[in-house]
Amino acid sequence: MRHARFSGFPILIVPVVAAVVTISCGTGNAPRAPVIGEAYAGPPTLALHAEIDAKSKVVAIVHHGDKLQIISHRRRWYKVRGPKGGEGWTDDRALLDLAQMNRLKTLAKETAGLPSQGVGTTFDTLKVHAEPNRNAISFLEIKEGEKFDLLAHRVLTRGPLPKRELIPPRRKAQKTPKKGKALAIPPPPPPRPPGPPKDWVALSKALTVAPDDQLTPAAKDDWSLIRTRDGQGGWVLTSRIYLAIPDEVAQYAEGHRITSYFSLGKITDGDLKKDIWLWTTSVTLGEDHDFDSYRVFVWSLRHHRYETAYIQRREVGYFPVLAKTGEFSVCLENDAGVRVRKMYTMLGNAVRQAGEKACEPSFDVAVGGQLDGAPQIVVNEGQAPAVKTGIVDRLKARVKGWLGK
Repeated sequence: MRHARFSGFPILIVPVVAAVVTISCGTGNAPRAPVIGEAYAGPPTLALHAEIDAKSKVVAIVHHGDKLQIISHRRRWYKVRGPKGGEGWTDDRALLDLAQMNRLKTLAKETAGLPSQGVGTTFDTLKVHAEPNRNAISFLEIKEGEKFDLLAHRVLTRGPLPKRELIPPRRKAQKTPKKGKALAIPPPPPPRPPGPPKDWVALSKALTVAPDDQLTPAAKDDWSLIRTRDGQGGWVLTSRIYLAIPDEVAQYAEGHRITSYFSLGKITDGDLKKDIWLWTTSVTLGEDHDFDSYRVFVWSLRHHRYETAYIQRREVGYFPVLAKTGEFSVCLENDAGVRVRKMYTMLGNAVRQAGEKACEPSFDVAVGGQLDGAPQIVVNEGQAPAVKTGIVDRLKARVKGWLGK
């Protein structure tokens, strides 16, 4: 500390320490939008956009089954937050609600124990739908030439998908009655409804109903339930698939559609080993049953070609067809409308009937959005209802019955 004089007066000089003030100009983390609902990504890959426009910038990518948080909603567009925090807009047709996701998981479990009705493939990329509906989300694509198991077949009328619940409805606040004096005068009674017009008889006669032949039939689609090699179950349009039975047998289809096929064993012809084939066929798509004909082909050691060992036409048949080496059975509807399983055995190249019994209650997967997370047992007509047991126990018992164990 020093003293100085200025104009005769002492001045005290004190060292001044400069204070450095740090001003933070960072913006910090913006508050996150609140979650108003939950959804799941439907397609194999789903792009989230920066704006409500499919051509806008892609800000995030999510995949099938990813759980998404809904943070905003404008008409059919939803702004969602992905598992990694990315936020963007997507069309509602690409989203699954919790019920749909549960149905899809249940479908995979239910189809795991169903017997294959033949191996199928496709000539082009095939979209696999979560439900048998053209508007249902395609969660998987099968490439050209890939193989899958055919399990079931359904013909359904085209229609809209069931309503989903992506955003839970708001609970209405209950109004508490105001305390006060009761109204001295009750409200007036409602007016009486108007009576019918004087000429109602003539008007009723004027109304005519169009005959059945003038009504336009509702459009229907033929669907097949498949199981992929990795165990996923889904629905595809039957017209987009074909069964991979060898061409040397398929050439005898006579324009009919092959709906299932099985190997019943092999025949040795020199260095060749040829399968004994069983197939079922249908005249056309759109039938309410699974097949109308079945046929067994054996390899002729004399002519060195496939020949028919047994054929049955003009039937009403239903899946599953059950087959193993040396025997098979088919479920047919008789003249009384009751389904009967006819059993056959192979004696060399000859097919012999081995009796019949009532068809087992079929393990049916619900379709059209009607699956409620529990398997539905459909009892065939003329049979006693099945006792409800666990999914695994029912599947084990049913497969044992099919295989004769």
